[in-house]
Amino acid sequence: MQLNRLVNFHKTLGDKTRIQIIALLRDGPLHGQAIAGKLGLTPPTISHHLTKLRDIAIVYQRREKNTIFFHLDEKKLESMAGAITRLGSEKEVDPFKVEDAEKYKVIQNFFDQAGRLKTIPAQRKKKLIILEHLASKLKVGTIYSEKEINEFIKQFHEDFATIRREFVMCQFMHRDKGLYQLNPEEMWLV
Repeated sequence: MQLNRLVNFHKTLGDKTRIQIIALLRDGPLHGQAIAGKLGLTPPTISHHLTKLRDIAIVYQRREKNTIFFHLDEKKLESMAGAITRLGSEKEVDPFKVEDAEKYKVIQNFFDQAGRLKTIPAQRKKKLIILEHLASKLKVGTIYSEKEINEFIKQFHEDFATIRREFVMCQFMHRDKGLYQLNPEEMWLV
């Protein structure tokens, strides 16, 4: 199991200023100057703390004209904060069993009879279902080289680079120096 990301999450939140920033952003997006003013800190200090919060993916930014606003990803924060209480209670998962009728329907529509992915869904919700289905076929705790991940994905679709990138972006996998490892299910963006 890949616990480094969970440990890093809690270490990053172990700072009073970062907790104050999260509390401010809970009420809505703010730009860096506003956060600095409310906390009585310098903009470079706020920028440092926001970078740390962006690194653990609970804060993201959006540009509006010449101003960058920072937003809190509350769903991600809640998921990561609660992940520690779910550790050890993992159930055995049958990757071919899909109980949710909607997920089953999406999988049936996007995979052919041979089990190959026809197309990568454009709609985010469907894409996450497909990625979850593929990720469930990987082994927890195994460290894969980039070549091994590419070969795994090629079994299902020729665009291995896109799917590999989506695995990382959607928190299914952690990438470090060309090595890939499946994240705990609690961290997946499903």
